[in-house]
Amino acid sequence: MKVLIIDDERAIRNSLGEILGDEGYEVDTAEDGLVALQKVEKEKYDVIFCDIKMPGMDGTEVLAKFMEMGLDAAVVMISGHADIKTAVDCIKLGAFDFIEKPLDLNRILITIKNAGDRVVLTAQNKALKKKVYGADMVGDSAPMQHVREMIAKVAPTDARVLVIGPNGSGKELVARNLHQLSPRSAMPFVEVNCAAIPGELIESELFGHEKGSFTSAIKQHKGKFEQADGGTLFLDEIGDMSLAAQAKVLRVLQEKKLSRVGSDKDIEVDVRVVAATNKDLAKEIEKGTFREDLYHRLSVIVIPVPSLDERRDDIPQLIEFFKAKYTDGGKPRSFSPEAVELLKQKHWPGNIRELDNVVDRLLILGDEPVSAENVRSYVNL
Repeated sequence: MKVLIIDDERAIRNSLGEILGDEGYEVDTAEDGLVALQKVEKEKYDVIFCDIKMPGMDGTEVLAKFMEMGLDAAVVMISGHADIKTAVDCIKLGAFDFIEKPLDLNRILITIKNAGDRVVLTAQNKALKKKVYGADMVGDSAPMQHVREMIAKVAPTDARVLVIGPNGSGKELVARNLHQLSPRSAMPFVEVNCAAIPGELIESELFGHEKGSFTSAIKQHKGKFEQADGGTLFLDEIGDMSLAAQAKVLRVLQEKKLSRVGSDKDIEVDVRVVAATNKDLAKEIEKGTFREDLYHRLSVIVIPVPSLDERRDDIPQLIEFFKAKYTDGGKPRSFSPEAVELLKQKHWPGNIRELDNVVDRLLILGDEPVSAENVRSYVNL
C-alpha cells in the first residue's frame, strides 16, 4: 500500500515516514500542497496524510482539490491547532479521518489499517458496480457506441445532464451509468419519478418538510435533494413537473441550497442533477408548461437515447441478454434464426421494455427453440 505524507515540518514527515516504512508501507512525502498535487497527478496513492496548517495552500484547500480530482485515496487530516468545527468541516469535504498532533503511534496504525480496508472495499464495489451496470448497456450498434462515448466523457465531471428519448428506451440506465462511473459513485443515487408524484406533494418530496408544516406532516422529512447530498439526483419525467416545483428546483441549482416546506432556514446541498424526459421540452416551453431558464440549467449536456427501431442490429444481443435473465439456472433455451429475424423486423413502440416482456412471454409459451410460428402467434407484429 502506498502512502503520501504532506507536511511542511521536515521532522513530522521523516518520523511518520519512518514509522510507516517500518510497518511495510511504501512512503512518499511532500513539503506543501502544490508539490502534493503534482505528485498525485503522476502517482496513485492509497492513503494520504495531510497537515492542515501549511504556508501557501492549507490542508483544507488541498483536500478540496483532491475531492475535485475524484481521488480514490483515503485522506487523513492531521493538525495541532484544530477544533471540532475544523474536524467536522474536513469530514464533510470528504476526509476519511482526522488526527490531532502530537501523533499517537497506535492511533496512526489503526487509522491507516482502516483506511486501507476502505480503499480496497471501495475499489471492489466500484469494479462490481461498473461490471453490473456496464453489462446492462447491451448492444454494439453505432447509436449505442455514441451513447457510451458520451457517458465516458461526461461521467467524470459534475456537469448536469438531460437524457432524452422515448419511453422504455433506457434513460434510467444511462443516468445510473453516469453516476456509477463518476467520482460520486460511493454516494447515493436517488431517483424521483416526477410524473408519479401528485402535484401537491412534489415540493415536500423534493425539498422535505418540517413537522406540522401541513396536516399529515407528523414528523420532519428530508427531501430527495438532501437524501442525494454528495451523490446524484435523477429527476425522471422532468417534463411533467409543476411550474411551482420547477421554480424551486431552479433555485437549488443556482444557489446550491434549499428550504424545507414549512421552514425559512436554508440548507446547503451538493448534488449532481441528471434529468430525463420523453417530451419535446422546446414545445413545452412554447406552451408555457416548462421554464426556459430551468431547461438551460439542466441541459448543459444532452444525451439522446435511441429508440429500439433505431438500433435494430442490437436486437439479437438483447434477446440473448433477456433470455439469460429469465433462464438463469434453468433449462437452456434458444431462439431460431427465423424467430430472431422476425423480431428484428417488428416495430417496437415500447422499446427495450417491450422487448424484455416479449422475450419473457416467448420463453413461457414458445417451443424449444422458440420458432417463427411462436413469434407470429404470441407477438403483435
